[in-house]
Amino acid sequence: MVAPAMAVFAVFFIIPVLRTAVLSLTDQSNHSREVTFIGLENYVEALTDPQILAGIQHSLTYAVVVVVVQNAIALPVALLLHARIPFRGGFRTIFFGPAVLSVLVVGYLWSYIFSSNDYGLVNTVLRTLGFENVNWLGDPDLALGTIIVTQVWQWFGYQMIIYLAALQTINEDLYEAAALDGAGRWRSFRTVTLPGLIPAFQITIVTGLIAGLKVFDIVISMTNGGPGYATETVLTLMYRKFSEGNYGLAASFGVLFLLVSLLIGGVLLRVFRRLEATYS
Repeated sequence: MVAPAMAVFAVFFIIPVLRTAVLSLTDQSNHSREVTFIGLENYVEALTDPQILAGIQHSLTYAVVVVVVQNAIALPVALLLHARIPFRGGFRTIFFGPAVLSVLVVGYLWSYIFSSNDYGLVNTVLRTLGFENVNWLGDPDLALGTIIVTQVWQWFGYQMIIYLAALQTINEDLYEAAALDGAGRWRSFRTVTLPGLIPAFQITIVTGLIAGLKVFDIVISMTNGGPGYATETVLTLMYRKFSEGNYGLAASFGVLFLLVSLLIGGVLLRVFRRLEATYS
């Protein structure tokens, strides 16, 4: 019964990963027909090249900031929309709506909104208020932050839905028991709500960090890695190395990304298991 699934997994994951790992140990490129085994030279270059290190830093910064800000917005909104307020179904739909859009569409849309030309909506509003234009996507100090804003806007509704689903699984009797013990809102939130949300935290943080580390399409659509290399990430650099024909170096990027993702995911899952055991 397991064999068909394992066969598909092997064909589409295990074999490509092994092939990529072998490729990363060679100097294969479209510049030469000869392929030489070079050991870990590609990994040394990937971990010492300033441009590549900057891409790794941008990926980590993007992943951490997006996850923190998204959750900081999504959790309070979920708590608010879990309460019995008017039109909460409509608000849920509105906030979740951007998550169903294509990332490329969102990227091109926000590129126009943040444009430094006369038609850019944000700069039009700034000029109306008496401020000067801001080059949101052309300033190296602002470009990555601008991309982060667009992705928080697009995906916090998705995190909100996960928190809403978790809130609905918490037994109301626990709140009644806490109230009988004299617990106020804050204590009930700390002792009942937060422990009940641990599975949701696990999903949003682990998947959010991994998705943030592999950010690619929003960067390509908004800045194409620029200005300069201010928004290059691990996957955009890997794409460029493949485009340049440096297959061995690009493959080492993929292997490093896989190892980092497994490490981060494994550590976080272990932390959440301990939290669940503590509150169970």
